[in-house]
Amino acid sequence: MKASSFMPSTRWLAKGSVLLASLLVLAGCSLAPTYDKPAVPTAGFKEASADWTQTQIKPSEAGTWQPAKPSEEVARGEWWTVFGDDRLNALEQQALEANQDLAAAAARLKEARALNQAARAGLFPSLDAGFGPTREKLSAASQLQPDGTSIPQQTLWRAQASASYEVDLFGRVASSVDAARADTQRSEALFRSVQLALQADVAQTYFTLRGLDAEAEVFAHTVNLREQALKLVQSRFDEGDISELDVARAKAELATARSDAMSVQRLRAASEHGLAVLLGKAPAEFSMPAAPLKAVNLRIPAGLPSSLLERRPDIAAAERAMAAANSRIGIARAAFFPSLTLTGTGGFESATLGDLFKWSSRAFLLGPLAGTALNIPIFDGGRRSANLANARAVYEEDVAKYRQQVLTAFREVEDGLSDLRILEAQTQTQADAVQSAARAADISRTQYREGAINFLDVIDAERTALQTRRAAVQLQSVQAAATVNLIRALGGGWGDVPAAGASVASN
Repeated sequence: MKASSFMPSTRWLAKGSVLLASLLVLAGCSLAPTYDKPAVPTAGFKEASADWTQTQIKPSEAGTWQPAKPSEEVARGEWWTVFGDDRLNALEQQALEANQDLAAAAARLKEARALNQAARAGLFPSLDAGFGPTREKLSAASQLQPDGTSIPQQTLWRAQASASYEVDLFGRVASSVDAARADTQRSEALFRSVQLALQADVAQTYFTLRGLDAEAEVFAHTVNLREQALKLVQSRFDEGDISELDVARAKAELATARSDAMSVQRLRAASEHGLAVLLGKAPAEFSMPAAPLKAVNLRIPAGLPSSLLERRPDIAAAERAMAAANSRIGIARAAFFPSLTLTGTGGFESATLGDLFKWSSRAFLLGPLAGTALNIPIFDGGRRSANLANARAVYEEDVAKYRQQVLTAFREVEDGLSDLRILEAQTQTQADAVQSAARAADISRTQYREGAINFLDVIDAERTALQTRRAAVQLQSVQAAATVNLIRALGGGWGDVPAAGASVASN
């Protein structure tokens, strides 16, 4: 009888051990799909014409796609130093140290790293310890006593440690860790994106402010000419050579020039205030002496590869979002399979505090305190299927967003290249216009003194000269901003691409 009653129990224990061993063998098997980075276009930049940067598109590369290899971690360095402006260099450093948007992005990165650390904790057991009394009344059946036996209440002192560990049978924990790691890398890329945007905004605002200083200089020169013209007209009027009409016109032109100069001052003040905020300062704490913008002619190195775009922080962030979504598919799949959690409690238990830490007071409990260690999902009304479908849809969405981000990056680079290429020719043409308009204004003033033409001709010539000079200055500001935009579109410069073709010209 003893042998026969013992054998089934032994067989059950053996089968259970085999099952447990089999489940442990499966531990760590991930159900996430193999992550393959989507292909991105490798076509060159059509706006980088051969007569400008000598960039050539290989026929074998035009219109093709290749697997993405994001390399956002490649350092770009202090790209703004290419402009050779010490003041700009100092402003960039101040912005990196004190800008509040960048500080917020850094805090978000810390949040992501903390969440990643929390996810990694799932790879390890959790240990807890406790100490204190409990009041309890046990049932007669639990003490193997006859029904109706009265078991007195008792107070038990316990000093115990408990451990719990989820066996990662189907990679749920591993997929969670992978997703959290990808999220952290995405946050790092987004931080770099905010940093790059800040650097570009500081440079653009700085060049805008310097451009307004140059416009103010143009208007100061114009006001001086208008004042001289008014003196001349007033003198001729006093001598009776002309009517009061010309005097009124001269005064109107002088007042208009002064008003336009005030508009430039207003715009400059707003730009200075905006730059102060970028530097993390109140506008009242920041001011910049006037200094007209010098022409910026930055030549982009020949043969820029389209792979430069793969290190743009926004593209790297989009790629990491895909990786995280792919890992979450594994989490959703693992929900269809059993989960195994091992728990145990051990320590000392005694009816009196004085006997608590005696060797005879030791106690332990293995297995879960409630429920079963091996949880097998049976029916949930389709919740797991919906979660899996959602995870797959999120991944598909992230793939589309990534490819769209790459296409947007190509467009931004093309825009920057075309801007610089066209602006280079436009500034040369505008310089010719400035020279011709200035010559025409000089001739008109001379002819007016000699009485050969009327004052309207002088006004018209001087207005044209002012417009062309102002347009030339504005083009210089646009050219500087376009250069910054292109560098930003390339992810912060061109890194290890030879920079022999880059130069800065000032005049």
